[in-house]
Amino acid sequence: MIKKTLFWLSSIVTILSFAFHGFAADVKWDMANEYQESSIHGEGQKVFSSVLADKSGGSIVITNHFGGSIGYKSKEHFDAVGDGALPIANTSMGQVAGIEPIFLLSSLPFLVGSAEEAKLLWEVAKPHYEKVFDKHNQVLLYASPWPPAGIWSKKPVLSSGDLSGLKIRAWDASGTSTLKTAGAAAVQMSWADVVPQLSAGGIEAVLTSAEGGVNAKFWEVGLTHFNAINYSMSLNMTHVNKDAYNSLSSDQKAAVQAASQAASDAAWGALATRVSGNFKDMRANGITVAETVPSNFLGDLNSAGSNVYSDWLAKVGSTGQDILDAYNSKK
Repeated sequence: MIKKTLFWLSSIVTILSFAFHGFAADVKWDMANEYQESSIHGEGQKVFSSVLADKSGGSIVITNHFGGSIGYKSKEHFDAVGDGALPIANTSMGQVAGIEPIFLLSSLPFLVGSAEEAKLLWEVAKPHYEKVFDKHNQVLLYASPWPPAGIWSKKPVLSSGDLSGLKIRAWDASGTSTLKTAGAAAVQMSWADVVPQLSAGGIEAVLTSAEGGVNAKFWEVGLTHFNAINYSMSLNMTHVNKDAYNSLSSDQKAAVQAASQAASDAAWGALATRVSGNFKDMRANGITVAETVPSNFLGDLNSAGSNVYSDWLAKVGSTGQDILDAYNSKK
């Protein structure tokens, strides 16, 4: 009888132990993204969450919150993840450059001229990005690129005269400074505020990619032109709270890294067809796409952006020049 009782108690303890272990091993992360599910970043994020669930054997589950639905804007993601208020986020990095100026790198004006150059710049700078994230109690997982940024507007913007006084949104300090120097009435604005401000007349143009405007259906709020100035190919980065990451098992960490690589490959791979697909959608919805912009206008914009580089280098110091030198030597 005693042996049966002990066996029964031992079995109960074993069952409870397994149940508790299973519960403790389950990780549920809410992942913030200010941009739409259909964006290149949203599509990459869905790959990340799907592959992570598979590779972790279901022990890590991501709940995706697109379109800012979790209540955080990109500019708030960095501190929220570092503090643990958010476990993980997909963030437009130019919007947090006020915290760490190195994050302005990918949106410096006219630095990259192709997807290949954008990828090279990311690879050169990645170790420096990783150090900054680590300093702020975070782990950098992967980056996803924006297609080239242009000007969405209600009329053609193909000269400095067309830009003069134009009430235009930029996503970070680099774009705002460049456009102001070029004569525009530029303002820095989070993505979530763009459509409401277009509807209210607070702005009348937007510096963003064809991708951004297609996902937001800018033709529904009165924008009829896209001027492909190819300003930059800025990055979103996915980053996780370091304490949350360090609490994972080695197998779970390997699953996170595998999912990150899959998401990165998907996002960078999508660039090849994304722009042409966006242009097709835009024209189908009545947008006039100026794929070629006059060289004198581009020259004016380049000149207007020159101060951005000196200001940026003054903030990041020798690290910034080392990155630019390494990038230019490998182009």
